[in-house]
Amino acid sequence: MDYDVAANWKIVWENNRECYHCNVNHPQYIQANFDHYNDDDTTPRIQAAIDDASLRSQEKWTASGLAVTHTQTGMTSFPACDSNGWFSANRTPLDGYLSETMDGRQVAPLMGDYSDPDVGTLRMRTMPNFWNHSSCDHAVSTRLLPVGPGRTRIQVTWLVAAGAEEGRDYHLDEIMPFWQLTSEQDWTICESVQRGVTSSRYTPGPFSKHKEYNVDALVNWYLDRLTTGEISPS
Repeated sequence: MDYDVAANWKIVWENNRECYHCNVNHPQYIQANFDHYNDDDTTPRIQAAIDDASLRSQEKWTASGLAVTHTQTGMTSFPACDSNGWFSANRTPLDGYLSETMDGRQVAPLMGDYSDPDVGTLRMRTMPNFWNHSSCDHAVSTRLLPVGPGRTRIQVTWLVAAGAEEGRDYHLDEIMPFWQLTSEQDWTICESVQRGVTSSRYTPGPFSKHKEYNVDALVNWYLDRLTTGEISPS
């Protein structure tokens, strides 16, 4: 699916790098994932649930050569402001879901070498314009293309196993809604932020150390690239 979003690409990336907006804006996403919690709003009960899911997954996945690589509250830290900070990948358990679908069910054939659908999600990101969530049965990639100071073209792509046949092995109305809704909810937020920052009344504020550490890292990464001339200021 292709989108033309009336927001600067950095606003879209910043939205992707924090999840303090998730509780109010992403009712589907927060049912499946833990990373909308941060160290300032994680109760002992939630922390215990995260610990239990991580431990259970680690014990089960070890035999398959998989590992839980994100076990903390909040989002994985990214990017690092150095020469190696252009990509990251991690596997994280899901909150009672087998796949990032509306009800958590597996809705397409298992991908790759998976023999069990309980593999959490593999998340990958590359700077400055790409991220991917891969469940057991499908992956969703998002790519940003800046086309102006206040406009971004975004392509969201759903991927399934090479031999899967639409209508037989999977149905679009089962595989697409989770990330279609989450993405479109984000685009609405980003367009609102764009209108806000271009307002004569807008004044920048400090980043939250609890919830916007990745936004701070992104801005520093961008400024570092500007300094070295690797990217343009647009």
